[in-house]
Amino acid sequence: MKIEMLMNKKLITLSMDATLGRAKDVFEKKNIHHILITDDEDLLAGVITDRDLYKCTSPTAGTSQETPRDTALMQKKLHQIMARNLITSQAHQSLNEAVLLFYDNHISCLPVVDEKNKAIGIITWRDILKVLALQYRKKMSS
Repeated sequence: MKIEMLMNKKLITLSMDATLGRAKDVFEKKNIHHILITDDEDLLAGVITDRDLYKCTSPTAGTSQETPRDTALMQKKLHQIMARNLITSQAHQSLNEAVLLFYDNHISCLPVVDEKNKAIGIITWRDILKVLALQYRKKMSS
């Protein structure tokens, strides 16, 4: 199976200059765990995870107990905390190759890019686990 058959093509991206507050809103409204960050030319520049966000923000941010420091932190730009040294994949690569990339690099998502480094999809460890679970279920019902 090729990655292109499994990757999510409905990408949720933000610019490098978007704020942590904007990312927090996207994570909460879209119920996702990864946001791809693009540069001014719409090329993949980084990734931010919900964990990255929660590591650098306070649990009181966005609540009635928010402090001035919390408010200032939420104005921080994504390029200040995003992961930049990305492991990426091409759509034609196999699912087995993707599994090795996840395992060898301890990552939770794999952006899929074209030859110009434009994001065209994303695959997460949950996507791979779903495929394995469905294959196993099919095998057990045979």
